[in-house]
Amino acid sequence: MATYRAGILGLGRMGSTIDEEVKDYPAFPLPYSIAGSCEASECLELIAGADLLPEKREAFTERWGVRAVYDDFREMIRQEGLDLVAICTKGENHAELAVAVAEAGVPMMYLEKAMACSMVEADTVLHACQANSVAFNTGVLRRFDNRYHKLRELIEQGAIGQPRAAVHYAGSSLLHGHIHSLDTILYLLGDPPATTVWGELRPRELAFENNRLGQDPAAIYHVEFEGGVEAWTVPAGNWDFEVIGTEGRVRMLNNGQDAEMHQNRQVSEKRSKHVPVPVPAVEPYSSTRFCLEDLVRAHETGEPSLGNVEVTHRCTDLCFCIAESHRTGKRNTPPLANREL
Repeated sequence: MATYRAGILGLGRMGSTIDEEVKDYPAFPLPYSIAGSCEASECLELIAGADLLPEKREAFTERWGVRAVYDDFREMIRQEGLDLVAICTKGENHAELAVAVAEAGVPMMYLEKAMACSMVEADTVLHACQANSVAFNTGVLRRFDNRYHKLRELIEQGAIGQPRAAVHYAGSSLLHGHIHSLDTILYLLGDPPATTVWGELRPRELAFENNRLGQDPAAIYHVEFEGGVEAWTVPAGNWDFEVIGTEGRVRMLNNGQDAEMHQNRQVSEKRSKHVPVPVPAVEPYSSTRFCLEDLVRAHETGEPSLGNVEVTHRCTDLCFCIAESHRTGKRNTPPLANREL
């Protein structure tokens, strides 16, 4: 098995330290950090890290034993011959850094969500990754969680008939949170194209100044997809997801910790009811490790990664369509026309 050289840009929470924060929360199977996932994987070797802050570089070296640390990520890439770079910085820097990493010739990239703060920026990431044939995934980790894979498999096998609706349950911000909820809904439904998007930001009186917000607002949405499936978010709950079909429904509960399925059973000539059906148990696997190993698979085979840049770009566009719907008071048809928002 080939081993690939990995480096991390941004040595804080997701890059290095988050495992301590979530170690007692079974919704996030360990390892959850990029560094921990590289250490656990047989196909990745953690070689280097970069951060502007010397205290983070020192803590990273102490925690992971990696001595090749840099304040300049470009120098890190030049000196270390990296095959994979994980960008784990603040969101306002994601697009600029992703373009720079792609243009530096790194063949595999993990980019923390969201990929950009406008669709103009997201477009630059899309084009840079396409032009440089970069295998690309983002940190929307439910897409890489094998417990959600089981639900998608059941849906694809027709266990609930034809999907008609999908619902996400939890209050959330738009780019930091609903990029997760939308991506998970897309994944469970098989990544269908969206036809219309309605959205509202909270508080309802929130207004844009010069086509811009200086914050990541709370949001709700309704999305229609090709084939007639519709999706909503309900701003209450514990990060549950439900897909309702013509013959039943599946639901992921407690942020991925539990799953349930109900199927239609005929109880009379004219009536049926939903009855519980066991969901096959799945041994949880680190979603971060799966995400990084999926990049390796895509790099080696030439096949698309599970969260490839085109899929990520479309999901990001839906987030901005929600914001534009709030701004204009109208439904939007993707792709978003107001790329500067």
